[in-house]
Amino acid sequence: MKGNIAFIVVFVLCLASARLLAQDSSKSSISISADATPGAFPLVQAKKAAPVFIDDQDAKVVRIATEALLQDIESVTGIETAVRSSGNWKEISGYPVIIGTVGQSALIDQLVKSQKLPVSDIGGKWESYSITVVENPSDNVKRALVIAGSDRRGTAFGVFELSRRLGVSPWYWWADVKPRHQENLFVSAGALVQGPPSVKYRGIFLNDEDWGLQPWAAQNMDTDIKDIGPNTYARIFELLLRLKGNLIWPAMHPSTKAFFHYPGNPEVADAHAILVGTSHAEPMLRNNVDEWDEKTMGSFDYFNNKKTVSDYWQKRVKEAHDLEAIYTVGMRGVHDSDMKGAKNTAEAAAMLKKIIADQREMLQKHVNQNVAAIPQAFTAYKEVLDIYDQGLKLPEDITIVWPDDNYGYIHRLSNPQEQLRPGGSGVYYHASYWGRPHDYLWLSSTHPSLIWEEMMKAYHMKADQLWVLNVGDIKPLEYNIELFLDMAYNAAAFQESGSVKKHLQQWVEEIFGEEKAASISKLMWAYYDLAFERRPEFMGWSRTEPTTQTKLTEYNHFYYGDEAQRRIDRYDALEEQVKKLRSQVSAADADAFYQLVYYPVVGASLMNKKFLYRDKSYLYARQNRESASDYAQLSRQAYDGIITETNYYNTQLANGKWNGMMSMEPRNLPVYKEPVLPELNNIGSGVWSVAPEGFVTADSSLVAGQQPALPTFSKWGSQAYFIDLFLTGNQTVSWKAAASDKWIKLSEERGKLNSDMGQKEQRIWVSIDWSKAPKRVELTGHITLKGAGKTHRIEVGARNPAEPALAAYGGFMESNGYVSIFAENYSRKTDKQTKGWRLAEDLGHTGKSLVALPLEVKPVEEAEIVGEDLPFVAYDFYTFTAAAPTVTVSTLPTHPVTSEHGMRYGVSIDDGPIEVVDFQTFGRSEEWKKNVLKNRAERQVKYQHLSKGRHTLKIYLIDPGVILDNIIIDLGGLKQAYSPIPESRKRAGVLH
Repeated sequence: MKGNIAFIVVFVLCLASARLLAQDSSKSSISISADATPGAFPLVQAKKAAPVFIDDQDAKVVRIATEALLQDIESVTGIETAVRSSGNWKEISGYPVIIGTVGQSALIDQLVKSQKLPVSDIGGKWESYSITVVENPSDNVKRALVIAGSDRRGTAFGVFELSRRLGVSPWYWWADVKPRHQENLFVSAGALVQGPPSVKYRGIFLNDEDWGLQPWAAQNMDTDIKDIGPNTYARIFELLLRLKGNLIWPAMHPSTKAFFHYPGNPEVADAHAILVGTSHAEPMLRNNVDEWDEKTMGSFDYFNNKKTVSDYWQKRVKEAHDLEAIYTVGMRGVHDSDMKGAKNTAEAAAMLKKIIADQREMLQKHVNQNVAAIPQAFTAYKEVLDIYDQGLKLPEDITIVWPDDNYGYIHRLSNPQEQLRPGGSGVYYHASYWGRPHDYLWLSSTHPSLIWEEMMKAYHMKADQLWVLNVGDIKPLEYNIELFLDMAYNAAAFQESGSVKKHLQQWVEEIFGEEKAASISKLMWAYYDLAFERRPEFMGWSRTEPTTQTKLTEYNHFYYGDEAQRRIDRYDALEEQVKKLRSQVSAADADAFYQLVYYPVVGASLMNKKFLYRDKSYLYARQNRESASDYAQLSRQAYDGIITETNYYNTQLANGKWNGMMSMEPRNLPVYKEPVLPELNNIGSGVWSVAPEGFVTADSSLVAGQQPALPTFSKWGSQAYFIDLFLTGNQTVSWKAAASDKWIKLSEERGKLNSDMGQKEQRIWVSIDWSKAPKRVELTGHITLKGAGKTHRIEVGARNPAEPALAAYGGFMESNGYVSIFAENYSRKTDKQTKGWRLAEDLGHTGKSLVALPLEVKPVEEAEIVGEDLPFVAYDFYTFTAAAPTVTVSTLPTHPVTSEHGMRYGVSIDDGPIEVVDFQTFGRSEEWKKNVLKNRAERQVKYQHLSKGRHTLKIYLIDPGVILDNIIIDLGGLKQAYSPIPESRKRAGVLH
């Protein structure tokens, strides 16, 4: 026990390092109230707002933020006020609000000089601020509310933090979130100090904007240029400031003109103090797709067209020399393609070194002679990572940006040597993606816990210079954007895995109020859980680049309680909840609820039903079920429902404000199309038939010598199996069912089938009354079903062993030829010094996972893989079948933490030899494609003969960052399934 406690302490120290804790920078606090308290500042009282002062010499963003604050105060209280300008306290009296930047506001500097405002907590720090109620700051002022920033963004962040605490959501405009009305507003005595942020540069990448942001902006925002322009960017930049972001990678698809094409775009970025960068494929602030004209400029090839390419870059650097920017260095093809001209990777590496040197000369000449002071980033994306690994030596001050694999799994992070570089590292991460194996551009489908796991892993590996999130069209990724930027601003608040679920509930509470926060956040979490199992955009089981047509899903309709129906049922429950909540939310919250909760939940549900009902129509048609036509109709209705909801989003939501923003078929891929349904003319023959769970054929006579039977029951397996009764013709059938023994229970014993919609079939659930079942290893019985002159018999088997030793056994049990284990439910765990498997809440397919930690460890050599020296988790299991088992271990498809590691773990049974498994994938292999489509990496280990009885499976920790999800031991009875198979588990002394 003491060893375990010591280990936990070590983990805490490893995960919450002094560096991270130092950046949990909130000191003291303030609160907003409708009632006055001793020392409180009257922001709004008796229908009068406090005067607000800024210094005209301060940055433009200070005035922008201040004017927004006054609009926010008006939106909360209905009281108008205006910004006043002054640089002298003698001109101010009463109870004022003072807003300014240290060193740029005379008002703030006078307070600092008189020691009325201590700024030691923010002075000279990056993007820090304080909000302070100051007593008697001058002879004419009794009390002032002072918002001071260490720099211009720090001041803006402080202003918008006050707005947020007043009840104005960062999404007030972008998601129509209405604040709650207040008559009076008082700011409590005290101070709030925040900063510097955990990550220096924090922003978003507007991408794949062709189907939402660009057409919407052209129709509604920048109608003069019919494009994404200054009006749109002003709204985006305000959102970033409210979320404490500071960086934009602008939209860059062919549908959109380059950011610098419209002079107003960089001007509005500078006014809002937003740094401008460009994506991994766009060096030197250029948009190659729009700005490089191959007809007049030749090939984008530094080998053969160096002068033209160099002049092209240099022109932009001259143009942007006064703009606060982060320059992407290096070179790729025109649009996210390989660099031209290189014959091999070594040649590309040599040329990239030359290119970067030339780019830095431009920066040194036109921006700053101290080139190391200019923010620069090099993104090791796709083939560029291979070039980097070829030995490309980057200048030490350049930030290495590590990308994910486009599906939320970071390819690599800095090793100990790379972590010493002054330029540090960062992450480019996707929450929206266009490309192979399949796009996900429609809904927000990346699980918050996956974002947390990968980005906090990055932070612990010192990737804290730059975080950029690919957000596609911004909507409907609202929550993921806020989560990402909140983690980037204050990583210390997200040390524990459970923090993400708390963050979601807090976000919902801020928007919809405390009363509905728990139900809405639980609903959204369930939505993300279902999307993690399979994204809505992937439900067609199709691919892109090249594009393939949709096909049947891998969900099983005949085993494991009808796996497909269980997924439909989960979505049905979500739809019922979200529709009930929609009827309950206030009129003021209706638009926000629709776009933040209702549309994504209902859209995902309908997409799933479109395919799962289509599958049932196909599969049931093969069984001659008349109900196949019902499922075809339900599939078509689901598709029509998506059309209806999307039309509402674009034409009626917020009085048409978002017209053009939402497309239900970005890129027109097959998954979004109307379902292709089977021909169902005259499929029926006979009258009626039955299909017990696991018995796929409709008519038992079609399988010679095979008697229809349910899977075997056991107290540690599934507690119910189904029998489907269905029409095979259009005749009405009254049926009766009877069990041979009292220990066999039926959910229904009689019923009627007819040709009405939904009445063509009926499902009976069969279970066991264990109190009436004889104590025998093998029990047998049967069910007889009669109707319309026809009789069907279904065999029923059960295990109810009487052995005392087995009753006391506390491990996993074989059920129908397999053992199903969820990784978090281990029997024992042994750690070695600081290394071990750590439980991660709310992560993975089963609700919890085990993560191999700590992250920063030396790699384990093959010779060191010895059982007694490695941490492990052990799983006790019991088998009734002597067999040569196959063990399938499912992990999340993460990548090696650094270049020095793999994705290895060890597997053994009964302390036999350790089988080393490495699930690392390379490039865009077929295995990687399958892994990211299902958020799962599987490896199988085959064993020789295993006798009946007790056994122990051990999973050994070898490489950090491996995330164990679930394990299946197949003893010969496993059937195909897509989702995790329910556990076959029992606790000591309890057969359940």
